[in-house]
Amino acid sequence: MKMNDFEAVIGLEVHAELKTASKIFCSCSTAFGASPNTQCCPICMGLPGALPCLNRRAVELAAMAGLALDCTVSPLCRTDRKQYFYPDLPKAYQISQAELPLCRNGFLTIKTLAGERRIGISRIHIEEDAGKLIHSEGSTLIDYNRSGIPLIEIVSEPDLHTGREAADYLRALRAVLVSCGVTDGKMQEGSLRCDVNVSVRRVGEKKLGVRTEIKNINSFVFVEKAIEYEIQRHAALLADGKEVPFETRRYDEASGKTVLMRVKERAEDYRFMKEPDLPPIYLREEEIEALRAMLPELPDARAERLVREYAIAEDDARILCSDRALADYFEAVADNCRYPRLAANLLLTDLLRRCQTDPFHSPVSAQRLSSLAALLGEGTVNSTTAKKLLQRLCEGDFDLSATVECESLGQIRDEAILKKTVLETLEELPRAVSDYKNGKTAAIKSLQGRVMARTQGRADPVMTERLLKTLLAEYEVEQHV
Repeated sequence: MKMNDFEAVIGLEVHAELKTASKIFCSCSTAFGASPNTQCCPICMGLPGALPCLNRRAVELAAMAGLALDCTVSPLCRTDRKQYFYPDLPKAYQISQAELPLCRNGFLTIKTLAGERRIGISRIHIEEDAGKLIHSEGSTLIDYNRSGIPLIEIVSEPDLHTGREAADYLRALRAVLVSCGVTDGKMQEGSLRCDVNVSVRRVGEKKLGVRTEIKNINSFVFVEKAIEYEIQRHAALLADGKEVPFETRRYDEASGKTVLMRVKERAEDYRFMKEPDLPPIYLREEEIEALRAMLPELPDARAERLVREYAIAEDDARILCSDRALADYFEAVADNCRYPRLAANLLLTDLLRRCQTDPFHSPVSAQRLSSLAALLGEGTVNSTTAKKLLQRLCEGDFDLSATVECESLGQIRDEAILKKTVLETLEELPRAVSDYKNGKTAAIKSLQGRVMARTQGRADPVMTERLLKTLLAEYEVEQHV
C-alpha cells in the first residue's frame, strides 16, 4: 500500500470549558476536584419541574472566543435540545445550539512545516457538559458534578490533512482561548478536549470518504497519534477494496490504536427541537463591540511584537506566547534588562522545565532573572555558573551580585591565569592532544571540559577555546622541533 495514493481530510470539534464561577443554567460551582455529586442541584440533575436560567457570562465568553477567531457574532440566536439517552445525561437531552449558533464563519492561522495555513471555523456554539462515567471493578458510577458545566464547541472546516497539522491547530486554538480568558485550557482536567473527524480518499477524488469520529481526546500528542493511526487504517481498507464503516471510535493510549465505540449517529438521530424553557439570546451591537474592546493582544500578534521589540528568535516568541502568564513574565523581565535574548534563553531552556504549573508561575522573580541575565551578558559569570545560580534561585531568593562576590563565582577572564591552566591541561591529557593533532578536532571538547573542571566552571568558555587552539598549535610546533 502506497500512502501517496491517499489523502486525509480532517476536521476538529473542540470543546472548551468556559471560565465561569457557576454552571450554565444554575448556580452550582464549576470548581474542579470536588467530591463526586457535591456540586449539583435539581436543575443540573434534570429533576422534574426544575427550570434552567442562562448564565449571561457564559454567553459573553463564548462571544469573545468568536471575536478572537474572526467569527461573525450573531445578534440573535437560540438554544435547542439535542436528544439522546446516555447515563451521564440526566435529562436525556443536552441543551445546545443547532440552527442558530452564536458565532459563524471564522478562521485561525497556524504555522505548519509547509508554511502558514488558514483553517476555517464554521461555527461556535454554547452547550452544557454531561456528567462523568467512572468505570471501576466491573461497575459504572456516575459523577454529575460536571453536568451543566458551560462549554463552547468550536467546529473547524475540514481543512486539515495530517495529524501534525491537527495538533498544531489545537495548540494555536488553545493559546488564543487561554489568552482571552475564555477557558483555563487545562487539558488534564478536561477543560479542553476534542472530537476528531477523519476521512480518507484517493488522491484526485473530489468526493469525501466515509467519516470516522474519534471522541474525547485531551492531549496534543494523542490527537496526532490517533489521526495518523486512523489514516493508515482507512487507507488499508480502501487499498483492499473494502468499505470504511461509518462509526464512532476512541483512542486507546496503551495500544496506540483507535477502538470501536458504537455506530456513528446521524444528525436526524438527535431529533433537535427548539428549547422551550429558554428565550432567544439577544446581543446588541454595542455589547458585541464592548466585548471586542476587551480582547487582549492575541498570541500571533504578541509574538511578532516580541520579535520586533526584543530581537528574540521567532520560535522562542511563539513558545512564550503560547501561555499568557509566561509571556507576561518574560515582558516583565525584558523591560528591565539589556539582554532580553539571554533572558529568554534562561527562561525557556532552564527555568521553564522547573515550573510544572499551568498556567506558568515562576519561583524566581522577574527582577532576579533580569539581574542574572545582566551578570551573564556583562561577562561577570559564564553560562555554567548562571545555570547553577538559577537553580539556587528556584529554591530560595538571595542577592545575586553579593553571592557572586562572596563565593568567588565570577568568570575567570584573566588571560595569564587561563593560559597557565590550559598548559597544565595539555600536559595532563597527552592522548587528547595527540587526537587533536591527528585531525580529531572534537578532542578539543574534552580538553575544554577539563579546563572548566579545574576552574570549578568559572573559566570564560570563549577565551578558553581560543587559548586552546592557539596553544595546541604552538605545542605542535615545539614537538616537531
